[in-house]
Amino acid sequence: MTEKKNKSAIQRRLIPTYIFLIIVSFISVFPLYWMISAATNTSTDVSRGRILPGGYLAENFKNLLAQQPLWKALGNSFFYAVLTTVVCLLICSIAGYGFEVYHDKAKDKLFSILLLAMMVPQVATMVPLFQMFSKAKLLNTAVGFILPMISTPFMIMMFRQNARAFPVDIIEAARIDGLNEVQIFFRMFFPTMRSTYAAAGVIAFMNAWNAYLWPKVIMTDNNSITMPMLIANLITGYVTDYGMLMCGVLFCSIPTMIVFFVLQKQFAEGITGAVK
Repeated sequence: MTEKKNKSAIQRRLIPTYIFLIIVSFISVFPLYWMISAATNTSTDVSRGRILPGGYLAENFKNLLAQQPLWKALGNSFFYAVLTTVVCLLICSIAGYGFEVYHDKAKDKLFSILLLAMMVPQVATMVPLFQMFSKAKLLNTAVGFILPMISTPFMIMMFRQNARAFPVDIIEAARIDGLNEVQIFFRMFFPTMRSTYAAAGVIAFMNAWNAYLWPKVIMTDNNSITMPMLIANLITGYVTDYGMLMCGVLFCSIPTMIVFFVLQKQFAEGITGAVK
């Protein structure tokens, strides 16, 4: 009887906590629900604040296909995002591994200077970057798109912090067995840091997929349009079709949601610094 009373008392004390979590969860999920609901309604219904799903998703999708190169934008975004993610993971992981495994006072100072770059806003570097890429004839190219994104101080710091959990004894044993530094990295470090690569991959993919300002500057050709640029095109003009706009936003959001839900477990492990 005493145990039952204690359990019931604990459950009663947890009721306010559960209520708070339910309210916060509802507030967090509601924008996603409203986006999906708005994509199925007409522009007039969206303007009136209708939150119930409608039956105009197919019509909004047809209008979107008729007015904007949706498949072209999706293809470009996938190509640029995947390419940027792969190159970013390779370069940042090598840099983070090198800063931690071969660190000395000079490299620590260089890393501190590198971290200062996180305080510089992207807008401040936009004009000089455009001038450099224009002179190098990299406008409307994949290289011009991905080059500013393939190495970020945050990614390097993330790999360096997680590399601290990598056992140094494994590196020394591998060197004794005759492996060179490249083989140690790809055979020993790479397989044990899967969670870190998954977390960094999610972040890099989302950053590349959602990039708007730099692609808008560097990609002046309509054939190089990406999904964020397509969404921006739907807002321009005298009249905005909000149903079609939300349909475009929905299709733009689906790939990033799929990537996150597929890798959410590895993402959580990588953020917390798990090594397997």
